[in-house]
Amino acid sequence: MVKLLISVVFLALSILGSGQKPITEAPWRIHTLFSTECQNYFDWQTVGIMHSYRKAQQPGPITRLLSCTEEEKRKYKGMNLAPTFEVPSMSTHPKTGDWYPAINKPAGVLHWLEHSKEAKNVDWVVILDADMIIRGPIIPWEIGVEKGRPVAAYYGYLIGCDNILAELHTKHPELCDKVGGLLAMHIDDLRALAPLWLSKTEEVREDRAHWLTNITGDIYGKGWISEMYGYSFGAAEVGLHHKITEDLMIYPGYIPREGVEPILFHYGLPFRVGNWSFSKLEHHEDDIVYDCGRLFAEPPYPREVNFGQHPYKGHFSDFF
Repeated sequence: MVKLLISVVFLALSILGSGQKPITEAPWRIHTLFSTECQNYFDWQTVGIMHSYRKAQQPGPITRLLSCTEEEKRKYKGMNLAPTFEVPSMSTHPKTGDWYPAINKPAGVLHWLEHSKEAKNVDWVVILDADMIIRGPIIPWEIGVEKGRPVAAYYGYLIGCDNILAELHTKHPELCDKVGGLLAMHIDDLRALAPLWLSKTEEVREDRAHWLTNITGDIYGKGWISEMYGYSFGAAEVGLHHKITEDLMIYPGYIPREGVEPILFHYGLPFRVGNWSFSKLEHHEDDIVYDCGRLFAEPPYPREVNFGQHPYKGHFSDFF
């Protein structure tokens, strides 16, 4: 018993001496969130992000915010794929009838804040998309997050921050940040932001007159990225100014800066290595999670690729 006590004390002193934070205790508690719907498309993404969460040893719990209608839930087979908090589906808006599944992200975050017991025991929140692979621990204070200063990835195509769109939808267009993807912030900032993230998303969805590509940067001109603007405009309204980084998250085919290893891989874009390619949209109805033993086609090893004919000749960025 005495030896055990000495060991515990020694371990505690070692942790304190090493400068490590006791991340399971206030004020260092981290919680990771990602949003999905009751679809095969999100189920295989869930398996991917959950595997990477465990492999990267991301600190703290992770929660899947699952948006389903009652009809969808009756047929759904993937409830046990991840720690899950069920949130009401707003894919079809209950008031306007607008079909816009992306609104489930801010709606789900707000519902989690208001109704989850876990949300009462959190200090720092990391919000990811389902189509991401965690390559290393995302520890908010180590990547620069401060209360009032979230950290986020740069989304340069959100040109509406610089034009009439921001002028129409926020009193503080000068604070509109072109950010998305990786979002990390203090829980108090998220509580202030979440209601406006949702309401500003609704505003931009209703503002069809300004959905044009030259105003929003949306290549489809259909208001699909309204949720991203909802986030940026909501953050501007509550005075959140982001620390913006291009080093933490990478897309396939992009080349990281020398000496930088991104800790988040976002496979939102199609990509190709040699004769192999992958696009998540080609697997929209894929029930691979429930087809025992079937896997996606493996990418080639670097030694198998002829870099002399490769568009990224000499670079290994695609192998992230």
